Amino acid sequence: MKRLTNYFFKGLAFLVPVVLTLYVLYKFFVKVDHIFKFSTPGMGILVTLVLVTVIGFIASNFLTKWTVSWVDGLMSRLPLVKMIYSSVKDLIHAFVGEKKGFNKPVTVDLGGGIKAMGFITTESMAKLGLEGMVAVYLPQSYNFAGNLIMVPQGQVTPIQADSGDIMAFIVSGGITSK
Repeated sequence: MKRLTNYFFKGLAFLVPVVLTLYVLYKFFVKVDHIFKFSTPGMGILVTLVLVTVIGFIASNFLTKWTVSWVDGLMSRLPLVKMIYSSVKDLIHAFVGEKKGFNKPVTVDLGGGIKAMGFITTESMAKLGLEGMVAVYLPQSYNFAGNLIMVPQGQVTPIQADSGDIMAFIVSGGITSK
């Protein structure tokens, strides 16, 4: 009976992530197809990919950069819109922009032998009057949130590892398979 239970849990451990991922992707595909009112499954995703790529091409084209700058400037000046727009823009650029924000993984000594893993986001906090301090983002496990802490540089130790692997390790609560 113990062996049978073990097989059941191994099957569960394999199937749940696969099925859940496929379900989320399926729901996403169906939702996009529904938005575009396509009857052919997956056509909405294809159109979305092409549309985003075309907009990316237009946004990086020399002749249309002024339009992109104008929209960016407008969104950055409007009250309330500015807060939402700049936060989302910064978050997206941290992951896919030319200047990725989570590319300096570190451990932070919290005292008593306790350490936290995170990413340096600002090398110097001098502009805020915090000389010798750095900003470290500590992502939360099983969550898309985190805490930003300022610590003395001496309490931060760089990690020689891929930033993506470190993020996966933190977000999975340290149980990632990578």
